[in-house]
Amino acid sequence: MLQLLISHSPDLKRLQDDGYELEVKGGYLLIHQIPYVNNQREVKRGVLVCELSLANNITTTSPSTHVINFIGEYPCNNDGSIISAIQHGSNNQDLGNGIVINHSFSNKPQNGYPNYYEKVSTYAKIISAPAKNLDATLTEKTFRVREATVESDVFQYVDTNSSRAKINVINEKVKGQKIAIIGLGGTGAYILDLICKSPVSEIHIYDGDVFAQHNAFRSPGAVGNEDLDKVQSKVGYYHSMYSKIHQKISAHHYYVTSENLEELRNMTHVFICIDNDVFRRMIIQYLLKIGISFIDVGLGVNIVDDVLIGTVRVTTGTSHKHDHLADRISFVEEDNNDYNTNIQIAELNCLNAVLAVIKWKKLCGFYQDLREEHHCSYSINVAQLTNEDVTT
Repeated sequence: MLQLLISHSPDLKRLQDDGYELEVKGGYLLIHQIPYVNNQREVKRGVLVCELSLANNITTTSPSTHVINFIGEYPCNNDGSIISAIQHGSNNQDLGNGIVINHSFSNKPQNGYPNYYEKVSTYAKIISAPAKNLDATLTEKTFRVREATVESDVFQYVDTNSSRAKINVINEKVKGQKIAIIGLGGTGAYILDLICKSPVSEIHIYDGDVFAQHNAFRSPGAVGNEDLDKVQSKVGYYHSMYSKIHQKISAHHYYVTSENLEELRNMTHVFICIDNDVFRRMIIQYLLKIGISFIDVGLGVNIVDDVLIGTVRVTTGTSHKHDHLADRISFVEEDNNDYNTNIQIAELNCLNAVLAVIKWKKLCGFYQDLREEHHCSYSINVAQLTNEDVTT
């Protein structure tokens, strides 16, 4: 990854050619072996840590911020006083992937930094100058080429969005999870769209249906005629689309039935996005039996006086809280099931998916959850969001 970036990015190549010791990890550029003076007038070595903005997987763009981070003690002048001209913040912060910064510095040119060479070299000179005054033989230019860090990343390219927002350590809360999405008719497809942008280790998608023209109007993305002409399975179509970002999506071209139910045993969490109450009940009973958490979604829309009314539902079940399920989810095929109508609208499918994924991330500790509701519903005509079945 590093050498590919360097060969296609003139600013990084110039840094390496000058002798800077570079490393790319978790969406950050690390510059090692920067000499500095601490407040005891001792010479130390630190690491500059810079967010990495990429145009694509192999080319940098201009840095998004003039601020840079530092691992080490606070750099000081020859007399032990801090270099106040670049003072910005001093608090330990875990950026994930084993990167814990101690300080951040600010030195902003009038028009910002045009590239990473100007940014890194400027900060390196400021920080290392006092150390070089004490020892003229010191240099930050080691000419060492570090071995590429082996990252078990599930993405096809670096997640610079999380590093830019400094939420890598929060993202790690979902790493290692194996997610199943059962049903890709509408809401399930939007759930896949959201889940594939998180670093879960595996995503398993189940549906035995064909992707038809009507699906194009209630699903994420824009479907072309060439896609419809292929008459693909739903999981085949979505696997092709979302494998462009996530490497670990497994396509299961069939429905979940009693014959293959055991495939869910190794999952961490399951999203149930089907409108067949008999199979829904079978899946839920099995997941409760083996202690796997799940979220069941429902969308009920009806026509009343030439307008649409309806409700979007998200119901969560875990090994700790499931006594509410019988009151919230229909387990018998009925014509008057409020959540089992044929009317599906893209924005409602999307909303259903968003609420479900937010709840899943709450279960993971990604979002704060003060309510701990296990049933959430949104009523369209009164714009009311109701949270019920709170953990006691």
